[in-house]
Amino acid sequence: MKMYVRRAGMIGAFLLLIYFIIYMIASWRTGKSFPEGVTDQEVVRRKLDMIEKTLNKLAKLIEVSGQKSSTNEHFPNVDQEKEKLVMPKLYPNSILFSHWGDDLSEKEQKEAEGLFQIYGYNAFLSNRLPLDRKLPDTRDSRCLTKNYPMVLPTISVVLIYINEALSIIKRAVRSIITHTPQHLLREIILVDDYGTYNDLGKPLQDYIVQIHKERPGLIKKVRHTRQMGLSQSRISGWEHATADVVAILDAHIEATEGWAEPLLARIKADRTVVVSPVFDKVHFDDLHVERYYSFAHGFDWALWCIYESFMPEWLKMEDESQPGKSPSVMGIFAADRGFLGEIGGLDGGMRIYGGENVELAIRVWLCGGSVEVVPCSRVAHIERAHKPYALDLNPSMRRNALRVADIWLDEYKRNVFIAWNIPLENHGIDTGDVSERKKLKEKLKCKPFKWYLDNVYPSLETWDNLLGYGVLQNTLLISHCVDQGAVPGNIPILYQCHFQQPQHCFYNADGEIFIGGIKSHKYNSNRCLVDPGSGSTPTLQDCQLAKLNQLHMHWDFKQGQAIINKATKRCLEIVQGQSTDYEVIIQQCSGQSWKIEHLITSF
Repeated sequence: MKMYVRRAGMIGAFLLLIYFIIYMIASWRTGKSFPEGVTDQEVVRRKLDMIEKTLNKLAKLIEVSGQKSSTNEHFPNVDQEKEKLVMPKLYPNSILFSHWGDDLSEKEQKEAEGLFQIYGYNAFLSNRLPLDRKLPDTRDSRCLTKNYPMVLPTISVVLIYINEALSIIKRAVRSIITHTPQHLLREIILVDDYGTYNDLGKPLQDYIVQIHKERPGLIKKVRHTRQMGLSQSRISGWEHATADVVAILDAHIEATEGWAEPLLARIKADRTVVVSPVFDKVHFDDLHVERYYSFAHGFDWALWCIYESFMPEWLKMEDESQPGKSPSVMGIFAADRGFLGEIGGLDGGMRIYGGENVELAIRVWLCGGSVEVVPCSRVAHIERAHKPYALDLNPSMRRNALRVADIWLDEYKRNVFIAWNIPLENHGIDTGDVSERKKLKEKLKCKPFKWYLDNVYPSLETWDNLLGYGVLQNTLLISHCVDQGAVPGNIPILYQCHFQQPQHCFYNADGEIFIGGIKSHKYNSNRCLVDPGSGSTPTLQDCQLAKLNQLHMHWDFKQGQAIINKATKRCLEIVQGQSTDYEVIIQQCSGQSWKIEHLITSF
């Protein structure tokens, strides 16, 4: 009905325009009177002015009517004069519809939610967006004034995917073609890690054929015969690349204007530097782009990637257009293809997902290269709400982390075991054959990992004085473990053992007991067990503040014996509460004993 009303409005406006034209012509012919003394020439001019003003008003009326009729209500941030019609939400608990989709019909909501569960982002909206949509330019203004060399290395762009939405892949390809100078873009390599969705077969091939009409042979497609994971997919892309530089990206990205030249210029200046763009965030629900500030890429001892500040030298420049040294790389990067081969390419022993980017960065730094983030290069990257193809990444991440530790971390490899709460010996996790990678390390005369800690990543805490780690159990009730309790909150509890982070405890040579995990960086603080000195309830306090305030935070503890506060001489013990549950208390020692799960050294 709205469509017919709008069309009727436009038809009425056209009829009104015709009526006025006829009226003005008739008025002209009949010689509509003007005040005495006005010349014939002035009469003509005034009549023409009246006609022009009338036409302008009608043109605006038609333009407004046309805008109303052409507004696409599926897209956000579109001004509309009439109030939107809000449909009942079929999925009120779905995060997809928290800020988007009020005007979708029930049928459209079902389609959007179904696609969201498959892909982890709004494929419904993606299918309706232009492939060449214009993104905001998020570069620092100083980037726009930079001049790059006329002659730069050529680039092969690798896009990795498994069961990605077709429109997402198309948009990634189109954005790369649009925003990469033609003479620099050698090829786009699509690596399909054995996807199973039909639209990634013939429909994608049809799109490739269409692209080849304008750029013959630009796109190569590599398909695995079985699912091999992200690590192996990156290797496949690198092996098929032929350009001077290879850039390995996710397929759920959009390249932005000027993304390639800053990366290529840095590699031209130093072929041993591995570079990363800054990732702007594409929101999974409405696909709008949020500018991210430039950060270095780091990791914790579990080898999970994190963002963190650049070194003080970069911050002092107060110039976001300058590249910054980075301890690691998030996984989207560009490197000189020859240099990458010289240092061993990508580790074929890594499996599925996780740690391969940290492994590459550590190896680059130790074996003669460096890693940088280049803020003048921006790539928009969709952050999925969930990864539907791999719901639990922990097993492969843990296995890969142990492999990296064994090859590159020397005596500090124990910290990876601690972070994953794995025993130092007889952990039973197969990390594959590492002999060839260790030979590579010797051949390249790579530096020891301590050099990396001292010169590249000094903020990483070395955990030198830890004595034991894991769950903490009272021998009276070994089915239950000390737990950090509710967060926010600072009261430790006794809870049935599940061996996850809230129950991870650590005891060090200073007599401190951390509960609820341990932080990997010197700029963070842990939570220490404290005897408040009165009452029976222990607390968890920020260790740095507890030390500053001289709280009772130091304990005597030997494996299989009591935990005694050094200052108060009271013990950490358990008692049965008013209900059937046991609770952790501080009281006069009654002879109870404790065991911590893993020992680093006997104590």
